[in-house]
Amino acid sequence: MNDAVRKIYLCGPIMDCTGDESKDWRIRAKERLAGRFVLLDPMRRNFRDREIDSANEIVEFDLQDVRDAGILLVNYSKASIGTSMEVFYASHDLGKFVIAFSPETFENMSPWMVKFCTKILPNLDDALAYIERHF
Repeated sequence: MNDAVRKIYLCGPIMDCTGDESKDWRIRAKERLAGRFVLLDPMRRNFRDREIDSANEIVEFDLQDVRDAGILLVNYSKASIGTSMEVFYASHDLGKFVIAFSPETFENMSPWMVKFCTKILPNLDDALAYIERHF
């Protein structure tokens, strides 16, 4: 298996989320997949200001993580512009494998997310099991 597939980008809402909403699922994923995969967590960078140059940095760092990863693990619990753009870039432009989890039914999901996610599962545990089984 190539090294990129061993890297997973933890993609999901950060803006307009509480710290727990942004961090808890990422911590669970890292605990479960530790030692078998490298988890690229955008929360490792602590940008708190809203300066224009830091916004550019945030996007560029996140896009670099998307390029470096072989898989995106996507928390699709609520609409997020950044998450949607990362999914589109990874799937459409880079041909990456995108595994999402969402409590929503397909009827309530954006057709764009359905189209550009390779697999959508109902919860994080199912998504992690899918990764463990297939990668």
